[in-house]
Amino acid sequence: MLNQKIGFIGGGNMANAVIQGLIVAGEISRGDIFVSDKDALKLAEFTKLGINTTADNAEVERNCDIVILAVKPQFMDVVLAELDGNSDKLHISIAAGVTLERLSAALGANAKIVRTMPNTPLMVGCGITILCPNENVNTEDYAIAEAIFACAGEVVRLEERQINVAMALSASSPAYMYMMVDAMAQSGAELGLPRDIALKLAAKSMEGSAKMVLQIGIEPEQLKNNVCSPGGTTIEAVQTLEDKGFADTLRAAINACVAKANKLDANLP
Repeated sequence: MLNQKIGFIGGGNMANAVIQGLIVAGEISRGDIFVSDKDALKLAEFTKLGINTTADNAEVERNCDIVILAVKPQFMDVVLAELDGNSDKLHISIAAGVTLERLSAALGANAKIVRTMPNTPLMVGCGITILCPNENVNTEDYAIAEAIFACAGEVVRLEERQINVAMALSASSPAYMYMMVDAMAQSGAELGLPRDIALKLAAKSMEGSAKMVLQIGIEPEQLKNNVCSPGGTTIEAVQTLEDKGFADTLRAAINACVAKANKLDANLP
């Protein structure tokens, strides 16, 4: 159990997912969690859970050992200006496009900072979070950051230079998956299936296929080939996807995502 106070600056969906993961895992008592937000309705929901709430971001930093910056990137500079950046505290950012250098410039050269990139499946306990610590973060600090996000999924440690590519494959990619599931379900409905059944068939097939990749240890290409019988129905569908440039389209999407993330990191318009 984490014997420290954790504060969240920003009470949006991602903060809520991490908080729920911590509570369900029994890693922290509700009274050791603090949340600040400008939205009184959000704070009221956290208060109902027995969590400390405030509209004052600086109060969260004063009261907590660990400060999680869970605000949108465009609000980060305003929030950072309100904080002291105490070097004894661990600051964790989940904002895209906000580099360790930028965070350190605001919080101080000695600040212990972990830049993270979680994805929305944290909300159902099946997320994955990329962790990038700065040079001031020691082994104990990193273990704490890892434990926080492991409560709602898995964690991967990477160098900051790798984070934008990883983000395109994890933080952004649920949107691609939803598009595929929706297109499959729509096709099923157009061909006569009830929408809810078509959606379940598509989503469960994606879930099961992902589990096979993770658990069986066979390359995706081979798993695909295992489903395709010569002259069968699946190979006909796969050939159509290949003819339509399915893989090339995905690669183009990922490249566009990474390019945009690089612009954000460079603080370009």
